Amino acid sequence: MAEEHGSRFKLPWTLPAQRIARRESAPAPFAWRQTVHSRLLIFAAMFAVWTIGIEARLIYLQVWNHNVMVARAAQQQLRTVEPAAKRGEILDRNGKVLAVSVDAETIAADPGEVKDPEATARLICAAIDECDAERRKQLLKALSRKSRFAYLERQASPAAGARVVALHLPGITVYKESRRYYPNRQLAATVLGWVGLDNKGLAGIESVFDQRIRGEDGRIQLHIDGKQNAIAVREERLATAGETVELTIDRDLQHIAERELRAGVDEHNAAGGTAIIMDPQTGEILALANYPTFNPNAFGDATSVMRKNRAIQDVYEPGSTFKLVTAAAAIEEGVLQTTDLIDCAPGFITFPGRKPIRDVHAYGALSFEDVIVKSSNVGAIKAGMKIGPERLGRYINRFGFGQRLSPDFKGESAGIVWNPAKLDPSGLASVSMGYQISVTPLQMAAAVSSVANGGTLYEPRIVRAFITDGRRERVPAKPLRRTVSRETSTTLTQIMEAVVERGTATAAKIEGYTIAGKTGTAAKIVNGAYSNSDYNTSFVGFVPSRKPALTVVVVIDSPHGKVTAYGGTVAAPIFKRIAEASMRHLGIGPTLNPLPPVVVARNSDSDLGSMTIVRGPISLLEVLEPAKAGLMPDLRGLSAREAVHSLSTIGLRAQIAGSGFVTEQSPEAGAALIRGDDARLKLSRRPPLVPPGVVQQ
Repeated sequence: MAEEHGSRFKLPWTLPAQRIARRESAPAPFAWRQTVHSRLLIFAAMFAVWTIGIEARLIYLQVWNHNVMVARAAQQQLRTVEPAAKRGEILDRNGKVLAVSVDAETIAADPGEVKDPEATARLICAAIDECDAERRKQLLKALSRKSRFAYLERQASPAAGARVVALHLPGITVYKESRRYYPNRQLAATVLGWVGLDNKGLAGIESVFDQRIRGEDGRIQLHIDGKQNAIAVREERLATAGETVELTIDRDLQHIAERELRAGVDEHNAAGGTAIIMDPQTGEILALANYPTFNPNAFGDATSVMRKNRAIQDVYEPGSTFKLVTAAAAIEEGVLQTTDLIDCAPGFITFPGRKPIRDVHAYGALSFEDVIVKSSNVGAIKAGMKIGPERLGRYINRFGFGQRLSPDFKGESAGIVWNPAKLDPSGLASVSMGYQISVTPLQMAAAVSSVANGGTLYEPRIVRAFITDGRRERVPAKPLRRTVSRETSTTLTQIMEAVVERGTATAAKIEGYTIAGKTGTAAKIVNGAYSNSDYNTSFVGFVPSRKPALTVVVVIDSPHGKVTAYGGTVAAPIFKRIAEASMRHLGIGPTLNPLPPVVVARNSDSDLGSMTIVRGPISLLEVLEPAKAGLMPDLRGLSAREAVHSLSTIGLRAQIAGSGFVTEQSPEAGAALIRGDDARLKLSRRPPLVPPGVVQQ
């Protein structure tokens, strides 16, 4: 009872104690301030760290990584366009276009802006020309690149470019690019060369003079907005067109040479051939033809054989055409006269360690002239023995063999010439008749031209002038050295005339003209040995022989036609067709029994005299002879066609009044010649009062 009584009285006293404890344990009235203060400190620290991080990042971007950021911004805000320079034209000597640049469409993409590469590739493939499944895969690959620029189609047709523009595809752009075009297709293809997609010359004249022809590309920077639209131009440099190149080539003569060469190669089932027409008085190449050839507008479809410039790259053993060098050395050094007899019996000659060297026909004693006329190997070898290796080697060098002669060609071969000190009797015998030495057709043309012009070797040239902003920079003829005296060249000309008249080259005769020439036939080396079936047949000559206007070289590789393969049966007829058509084109009249001048009576009392002379068949080269000295030629008596042709040849423009023949001209004959000016011609049906060629004082 007492415990119960006691417990009853304890409870009331314990309750207040608990309350007291709770009161003591309760937070102070302003304890929350401490909590807030702590949290503020934590937040302030975090903010400070965040601020420092931001500042550090800004410093990194704006100081340390400044250049990278500027470049990235420029990449997003600027577009650089480089308009390609227009390549200069290539013209023939009469101003006819051989190569020109035209506009073409180029389709490109910014892969980063393309939203759906697969759909874009499909649409573009449907818009461009000749696009198959493989080409579509290539387009998709280009559009999927991680880059800012990719070509999709270079030099597309204008219609294809218009179709792509009409699609309005994001990231796709179409702009104009320059494309090289050769309007005459295969004509002079190996001379001109070709141009790649990047507007760079890759071969021929296009490559050799690429820096001058190409010009300088432009540069334009555009500010663009978020929709890739140009809003301002930051800087601009206009493209500068390249220089125009005027070649020595005559387009019509080039056509003649290519036509007859192709016909000859096909007729004789040959592997190929080369024909060169050169002006022997200057070294200018009027035509250079190779066959097979190609179309430079589609050079990728051609084989390396078709693209080869055989005239400067192919070397061949010239055979009997080289006997002219042997004859030149013998005559110039006084070793032999043309009348000296050489015993060619019994038709062969032997040297230790080799097979006998034979003539085609067995001869007895021949004059030295007839050794060349009948192309006797035995006679040429005996002449070479008298000359000796040192002197013969000196004349080989004088005539330009073993050397690169022209700076206008890339890849020109120097040929193969033995050191005279290493020539034993057998080697000297081979060289004397045109073996154991390799030459190019261009070297042979230059060498024979030196005989034609009286003994001066000229540097072969294919570039006549450069034209920039209307100014014409002429490339002058460059004489290299004297090969033989004028007397020796005259003697050699007489021998070469006899070769055509009664020797191995009767097939080269042209009625009404004197021709000087020499045939050559040499076995080719096949698998290290001379072939019994493959030959290089050649002919080299100049016409007219007494006033040479043209040197023509024809080389036919491996003919297998119906006739036996000789220079006189294969190459000489081709020479004849080329020379005959070329002289007709140039207006070079016959030199044998030429027509006399036409005498015309005058009935007018005002005429000076009762008769006057009117031109008959004339040589335009003779008419233009004063132009070489910088003087205006006398054109009176020429027809309108002849006069215009003459003026274009010397770089003047014709202004014609009337019809018939030229009776008056301005500038007058003998005046200083200023190329590029106009020449005024008055034509009349009445013949001129003054005989042509006579300058009025």
